[in-house]
Amino acid sequence: MVNLLVDTFYELVVSPVLGLSDDAVLTNLGFAVLVYAICVLVGWNIGSRRELVRSWRAEASTANREQAARVAQAQLAERARIAREMHDVLAHRLSLVAMHAGALAHRPDLSEDERKEAAEVVRAGAHLALDELREVLGVLRADDRDEVSLSPQPGLSGIPSLVAEVTSSGQEVHLRADPSLWLRSVSLPGSTGRHAYRLVQEALTNARRHAALAATTVELDGRPGGGLSIQVSNPVPGRVFASGDGRGLAGMKERVQLAGGRFGAGQEGERFVVRAWLPWPEQVEPA
Repeated sequence: MVNLLVDTFYELVVSPVLGLSDDAVLTNLGFAVLVYAICVLVGWNIGSRRELVRSWRAEASTANREQAARVAQAQLAERARIAREMHDVLAHRLSLVAMHAGALAHRPDLSEDERKEAAEVVRAGAHLALDELREVLGVLRADDRDEVSLSPQPGLSGIPSLVAEVTSSGQEVHLRADPSLWLRSVSLPGSTGRHAYRLVQEALTNARRHAALAATTVELDGRPGGGLSIQVSNPVPGRVFASGDGRGLAGMKERVQLAGGRFGAGQEGERFVVRAWLPWPEQVEPA
């Protein structure tokens, strides 16, 4: 800017005194203005590029922070899912083991065959719990290059087998469901069926903890577009056989809410009732 002012002063004041022609004055002045304009444009271009690079760096830094936050959130969600699965599976197995171990400890009137049968149930339940724990830990320890072999996840169709297993262990359970439900369950999403299985499993585990001698009723009903309804109820005993920390109900509620359903649990009269509703999408006819 100073250079341009000096050139202008020279051309307009000094040059007439020295007797230079007007054409020379205008030529020199135009050249000075052109040089100044070029310098201004180059400086503006360099400044714009630097500003653009700074904006790119800021966007890249923001994207990296957002990606790190998404990864951390996904890791927390996966840890919570694995924790729920471990709680549901191990609580079911270990409650069976505890019930039969308690029978061995507090039933001196058992015959030798009954003692052997209870001890065998304890042994088998402990082995199953260890196998399922190893499977979950294997998933946690495996990296992306490892091939993890997982057993099929249980679904709605596995609930009768679950009820039969619990009944054979000495807990009285009644299953009430429309026979056509099992045919309709072919269209039930696998994740919904797995949630239903885990809900019934955890509800039976809680019933076994708090009312081991009371009969438990499991009621299932549902259809595509209408949702899947689950109800597990048992009489409230005069005394509690085992105490819990409430994580079972909290885990069931969290599981149902994550699946987009509704959950409720509490005492109704002389029975404790667990109710859940899970979405069952309408069947879509192929085009």
